[in-house]
Amino acid sequence: MILDRFRVDGKVAVVTGAGRGIGAASAVALAEAGADVVLSARSADQLAEVARAVEATGRRAYVVPANLMDLDAVAALADEAFDQFGRLDIVVNNVGGTIPNALLDTDPAYLEEAFHFNVSTAHALARAAVPQMLKNDAGSIVNISSIMGRVAGRGYLAYGTAKAALAHWTRLAAQDLSPTIRVNAIAVGSVMTSALEFVASDQATMHEMTSKTPLGRVGEVEDISAAVLYLSSRAGGFITGKVIEVDGGLQQPNLDLRLPDLEVGAGE
Repeated sequence: MILDRFRVDGKVAVVTGAGRGIGAASAVALAEAGADVVLSARSADQLAEVARAVEATGRRAYVVPANLMDLDAVAALADEAFDQFGRLDIVVNNVGGTIPNALLDTDPAYLEEAFHFNVSTAHALARAAVPQMLKNDAGSIVNISSIMGRVAGRGYLAYGTAKAALAHWTRLAAQDLSPTIRVNAIAVGSVMTSALEFVASDQATMHEMTSKTPLGRVGEVEDISAAVLYLSSRAGGFITGKVIEVDGGLQQPNLDLRLPDLEVGAGE
């Protein structure tokens, strides 16, 4: 049965940023397909709710509240998975994000922080996970990147640069870890999570976003979690080093931050 290829029965996954949104949906999707899941994010209350959803599928959840900007904390999740469940097969690097900013308001420290949160965290967890995955002779790492890693728009310099770096990290890591461990990424478009709540109440902005999206809507978290499951399972077993675009067909940003042109002479 072709659907059997989407099963991850008996596998163990670590999902970062798992308290809500894409991370929570990915954790539940993996559990529905048969995996036990280690959940990590800042909020213990949010993680507890996701854990209940995982356990409702009949699978086990282990909650690790942590500040995932701390590279030691994020790397420790690999050992937590092995200690709790005896194996590690899947890593979903979902934690990340950066608030938009104009270039002149983006100082080097802000740029470095964006890189740290979106790339260094993924590297730290992957590096710690690989030795555990090798005990099972295989593994899959899925990174959550963004459309802004491949298209240009004002205000997205730090975020887009970091997500572009994560996308290319994916390609390079896949070469280093083949053929044993597959590494892929998902370039996400606009998805209705808490980060877009401010948009949902603004009909004009929502119309702008949906009208600029070829498929005429913003994404749902399940659009992304389905792709996570595909790349994590045998269904995606012949894919590595790829960035799968799940963005409604976007070829440009669908949210204009309306940052003004620079004022000539303002710097004098």
